[in-house]
Amino acid sequence: MADIIIKNGYILTMDPSLENIKNGVVVIEDGRITDVCEKTEETAETVIDAQGSVVMPGFVNTHTHAGMTLFRGYADDLALSDWLENHIWPAEAELTASDVYAGTRLACLEMVKSGTIAFADMYFFMEEVGKVVESSGLRAALSYGMIELWDEEKGKTELKKGRSFVNEWNGRAGGRISAMYGPHAPNTCSKEFLMKVREQATEDNAKIHIHVLETEAELNQMKEQYGMCSVNMLDSIDFFGPDVLAAHCVWLSDGDMDILRNNNVNISHNPVSNMKLASGIAPITKLLDRGANVCLGTDGCASNNNLGMFEEMKTAALLQKVDTMDPMALPARQVLEMATVNGAKALGINSGMIRKGYNADVIIVDMNKAHLNPLYDVPSHLVYSAGSSDVRTTIVNGKVLMDDYRVLCMDEQKVIDEGRDAAEKLMSRVDAKK
Repeated sequence: MADIIIKNGYILTMDPSLENIKNGVVVIEDGRITDVCEKTEETAETVIDAQGSVVMPGFVNTHTHAGMTLFRGYADDLALSDWLENHIWPAEAELTASDVYAGTRLACLEMVKSGTIAFADMYFFMEEVGKVVESSGLRAALSYGMIELWDEEKGKTELKKGRSFVNEWNGRAGGRISAMYGPHAPNTCSKEFLMKVREQATEDNAKIHIHVLETEAELNQMKEQYGMCSVNMLDSIDFFGPDVLAAHCVWLSDGDMDILRNNNVNISHNPVSNMKLASGIAPITKLLDRGANVCLGTDGCASNNNLGMFEEMKTAALLQKVDTMDPMALPARQVLEMATVNGAKALGINSGMIRKGYNADVIIVDMNKAHLNPLYDVPSHLVYSAGSSDVRTTIVNGKVLMDDYRVLCMDEQKVIDEGRDAAEKLMSRVDAKK
């Protein structure tokens, strides 16, 4: 007997070797997909009727700062330097471990409700983030954000913290959690420090999560400091490889793109955040044309202001169309791949497709809504018409985290109340320091 059978749904497999099934069945057992077919003789403890819905792989959000949900809507519509120096950094200085715990729970609740099954996170108090992920049932690739600022002693301390986190958390929660090294960026970490991180990550067989060329200011600083941009500097120290997840990658030259592709670097595109902070437009179509693995991320809630991957997909597609002045740029199917298949590849997880043997990380999207009818093309509707609130069921590792819009893995109202309370107390401490 199987654990779960999903029947009567439109199966969007995202598997290039397997056709979509208009009225199909997905069989789940021991956390894995054991069959994808039109009919089955199997029985199961739980049977989910997906009539009128799309059954598809859950989303993989490849760049977040989950604890920053506490800054959602705080200090919007400001210049980047003002936003960071006068608002975000002073507020972050007042963060406590319990704040990050409450903020991350709020983030995980939002992700469960909006169909995200895995995320890559870089922040502080990462042990608290790990605890939340462990109890929530989600998958995550977590990294302690190391900022060295050319201070050798600080660098030793940061690397020690990063390594301690990797050693303690890599493989936790039955493998749902992986731990990465998280050097913040080439303009906040010295070349020497980044070389040490690369060496340590290789030794520990851990991946690396880093911001790269998010802003023009970073590009100019690196050229002044090293006589070359971030990509060329990192390439010169053999930093890159298929184990590197590079967030943003906005200010890239053609040569930079070739370097990233030739080293099989995973690129996390964050269009909403890049637009909101006026960071620029990443050359996604050029990267994809080169065969680079480009995935999607939301960034933190201070610069987005949500963690919804439907909005991120639509924005990514529209932004490339208007940037290239080509309405055929980044079509719906391709952006869906970025949000599922490519994201799973970047994090090294066996998810992203509805395929036999893959992780049972599945979402069900309710298409019986006014804004989703009539239905001509499923990928098009998912990218251009659907929203986070259309996800009715979220399953991770074969466990139902949300069933027919009802969250089962946490107390929804309690998480919201405690997140709001933590934010109020945090801001009162921030105001007291002004």
